[in-house]
Amino acid sequence: MRYQLFYWPGIQGRGEFVRLALEDAGAAYDDVARKPGGMERMMAMMEGGRDKRPPFAPPFLKAGKLVIAQVAEILYFLGPRLKLAPRAEADRLWLHQLQLTVTDFVKEIHDTHHPLGGEFYYEDAKAEAKRFTENFLQERAPKYLGYFETVLKKSGSPYVLGRKASYMDLSLFQLVEGLRYAFPNAMRRLERDVPRVVAVRDRIAGRDRLKKYLSSPRRLAFNEQGIFRRYPELDM
Repeated sequence: MRYQLFYWPGIQGRGEFVRLALEDAGAAYDDVARKPGGMERMMAMMEGGRDKRPPFAPPFLKAGKLVIAQVAEILYFLGPRLKLAPRAEADRLWLHQLQLTVTDFVKEIHDTHHPLGGEFYYEDAKAEAKRFTENFLQERAPKYLGYFETVLKKSGSPYVLGRKASYMDLSLFQLVEGLRYAFPNAMRRLERDVPRVVAVRDRIAGRDRLKKYLSSPRRLAFNEQGIFRRYPELDM
């Protein structure tokens, strides 16, 4: 099957968690909105037309006649098909639970630069962003990263589910990469307490297909339009 991924062009954003899975598996896919006419097609699908089940927002994935939205839901669907999740229900539900926790974490990361909501520019909420981020770096980021460290410790294996990587391990890679971009100073401190998470990041970075992807034009650079944004005044 050739998949069609719909996400905003020019940013990694939430769509990158799906891209990493597709790229690691060597799946055939089109990054639709990055092609001529793709944005118009993406917006038309969100508007619904004759479709009774339009997606609310990107990313969403078209797989044959199915249209699936929300990162965790997309990865739950793709996992077994891309051999990035086992078929056993208990294992699949465990990965889905962890990915939903990533969703919560990503929301808080986003809110470091948009604490008052997406409608307000960062420049309009600098004081609030600084206060939010101070708590995020002191309390929330260590809590999330510490939880994933505990999960890896209890797995007793190189990856979340054993000796074989899953889409959740790819998501841990993206979290570490993004946080290193946004908060390089804070991450040097935080990473000391989560060596297993960092080790997963390193293992994923060394996978053959991902190495090629990460050095290709398909891997968009981090920038100040996506989820992970570098504002030096917030890096405490």
